[in-house]
Amino acid sequence: MDISEILTKYREEIIEEWINRLSEVSPRYGKRSRGELYITVAAAYDASCAVLLDNDFSRIDCHIHWISQIRLRGGFALSEVQNAYELYRTTLFPVLVKELKSDELLQAIEKLNECLFYTITKFSDFFQSLHEKQIRNHAENLEHEVAERTKELGESEAKYRVLVEEINDGYFVNQDGNIVFANQAFCDLHGYTLKEIIGKPYTELLAPKYLHAVKRLYEQRMIGENASDLYMYYRRHKNGSHFPTENKVKCIVYQGKEAVAGICRDITERMETERRIRESERLAHIGKLTTSLAHEIRNPLSSVKMNSQIILKNTEFNGNDKRRMEIIFNETSRLERILDEMLNFAKPIRINLDPVSVHSIINSCLEIVDVRIKEKGIRVKKRYGKEIPGILLDHDRIEQAIINVLLNAVEALQAGGEIVIVTKHETKEKETMQIEILDNGPGISPDDLPYIFDPFYSNKKKGTGLGLSNVKKIIEAHGGTVYTIPRKPQGTHVFLTIPARKMV
Repeated sequence: MDISEILTKYREEIIEEWINRLSEVSPRYGKRSRGELYITVAAAYDASCAVLLDNDFSRIDCHIHWISQIRLRGGFALSEVQNAYELYRTTLFPVLVKELKSDELLQAIEKLNECLFYTITKFSDFFQSLHEKQIRNHAENLEHEVAERTKELGESEAKYRVLVEEINDGYFVNQDGNIVFANQAFCDLHGYTLKEIIGKPYTELLAPKYLHAVKRLYEQRMIGENASDLYMYYRRHKNGSHFPTENKVKCIVYQGKEAVAGICRDITERMETERRIRESERLAHIGKLTTSLAHEIRNPLSSVKMNSQIILKNTEFNGNDKRRMEIIFNETSRLERILDEMLNFAKPIRINLDPVSVHSIINSCLEIVDVRIKEKGIRVKKRYGKEIPGILLDHDRIEQAIINVLLNAVEALQAGGEIVIVTKHETKEKETMQIEILDNGPGISPDDLPYIFDPFYSNKKKGTGLGLSNVKKIIEAHGGTVYTIPRKPQGTHVFLTIPARKMV
C-alpha cells in the first residue's frame, strides 16, 4: 500500500483521533463544538496530504491564514495551536509504521517532518505577525490621539498598557541592558513582581550557559549589525530553575531612546512534544531490531534446550557431566526469559482496563515473590492508605510492573533487609493512586540514576536492562508517571503514580 492509499484509507480514523485528542492540548479546544473541530481538522488533514502527496504547499498556506485568525479571535495561545498541529504527526505516525516498510517509512517520515516543520514555522510567523499588527494598530491609534489630545496623554498610556497586559505571551522593553517595561505575563515567566523586574539587568534573567550568546545578539542589534530576531535560550527563574524560552525582538525607540522590544514565550511544552516524538521514533527502531534478533535466536535455542532435556534423562550421566548438562539447561532457560523480555519491550503496550483493587494487586505480587523474600529473610512492611474502590487498571500489566520493582529490591538487598510498600490516594490537581516501594539496600549511584529507565541500561551482571524500561512503558500507558530517588540514609525509593479513573 502506498502513501496515497494510506492517507485515503485512514482519513476518517485519523481525523477522529485528532479531534478526540485536542482536549488534551488545552481546555479551550474542549469548549469548541465537535462540528467546528471536524471542519478545521479535516481541512488541516487535507492540506497536509497535499504537501505529502503532491508537494503542494498552497492549501496549507491558505489553511494557516484562515485558522490563525479564528484561533486569535478565540484567545488561543501560540503554543496551543502549535501542539494541535503536532497531533497530525502523533496520529499518523503509528499508521505509517504499521503500513510501510523501512525505506518507504523513512521517506514518509522525512516528508511528514518537513510538512510539519513548514506548517508550524509558517503558522508561528503569521500568528506572531497578527499579534504585532494588533499592537501596531493600537499604538498608531494612541499616537494619533495623543497628537490631538495632549491633555489625555495619561489615559492613552494606560490604554496602551492594558493592551500589552492582555497579550498571552510576555512583553518587555530592554533599554541600556535593563528591563524598563514588562507586562504581567513576562513577570510571571520569571517569577518576579513588576516592581522587582523593572530596572533589573536582562543578563540576570538568562541561564549562565546562554549568557554569552544572547549578549552577543543584543550587542550586534544595538550597533546595527544583522542579528536574528527570533532566538531560543534558557531563561533563569527567580527560584534558580532554567526553562526553554523563545524571544521575538525588534529595535524600537522608547521614550526618546533606542531600545529592544520583544515578545517572550515559554516553549517547554513544544520541546517536550518534540522529545517524545524523537523518543518514539528511536524506540520503534529499537523494537524492530530486537524483534528480528529475538526470532533469529529463539529457534536454535529451543533446539538446544530440547536436546539438553533428552540427554539429562540418560541415567548413565552423573557427577560433573550431569552438573554441566544442568548448567546448559538452566542457562538456556535464562536466555529464553531474556528473549521474552526483549519481545515484550518491542511490542506496543495495549492495556485492558477493568475495575480492580490496588491493594489486592500488591498482595498478589508479594505472594508471587514470597519465596525469594523468605530465602533472604527480608522484612516487608505495608503502609496502605485510603484505597479508591474499583479504579480502572490493567490488572496483569500493573502486576508485572510492581513485580519488576519488587524483584529489583529483593536482588539489591542483603539477608535481613527491609522493603516498605506505601500507598496514597492523592486529590490535589488530579485524583491519583500513588504506590511507593522503598528498600534499605545499597541504593543506586548518582551516575546511574538518570538512566535506570532507559532500555538496555543495566549494571547487573545478568541483567538485560529492560525490566524498569517495561515498568515505565506500562505506567505511562496508564497515563501515569514513574521515578526513583535515593532513600535516606541508604536505599532506593520508587514512586508509581497512576490516574484514579473510576467506572462511569
